[in-house]
Amino acid sequence: MTHAATSIDVKKPRALIALAAFLVVVIGVGALIGTQTAPGAWYAGLEKPVFNPPNWVFGPVWFALYVMIAIAGWRTFLAAPLSVGMGLWVGQMLLNWVWSPAFFAAENLWLAMAIIIPMLAAIIAFIVNRWTRDRASALLFVPYAAWVGFATLLNASLIVLNT
Repeated sequence: MTHAATSIDVKKPRALIALAAFLVVVIGVGALIGTQTAPGAWYAGLEKPVFNPPNWVFGPVWFALYVMIAIAGWRTFLAAPLSVGMGLWVGQMLLNWVWSPAFFAAENLWLAMAIIIPMLAAIIAFIVNRWTRDRASALLFVPYAAWVGFATLLNASLIVLNT
């Protein structure tokens, strides 16, 4: 089994510049959206399920996930920039970035649910797509899939408890 990204010299300056760009964009856009859509009074007033984590958990978890997402995207870009895998990566990233505005800014639980379901599907499809092509990238997405699966359950629970 070959892992395409491992055949690319990731230590070349061009590859390292691309890694820096992926990290800056993914973490930067995620942080910007997070600061602009921070939970407010509306979210605080929602009835929450017993398994809802405290608010302080979300920032560190998303930072770690964004680092892994960026690295997986970078590896996929180096190996196959015009591939289905890269398309899945871009698609899940765009859905990721619109979920918080839909949920926290628009205060729309149903719209957020309509975004998070295809986002989870794209994440899982990315894992499946990269599994035999670049196992490291696929594995970097496994914690992300678990977290978004949990977030989907939270989103659904909030709908049930608050509508």
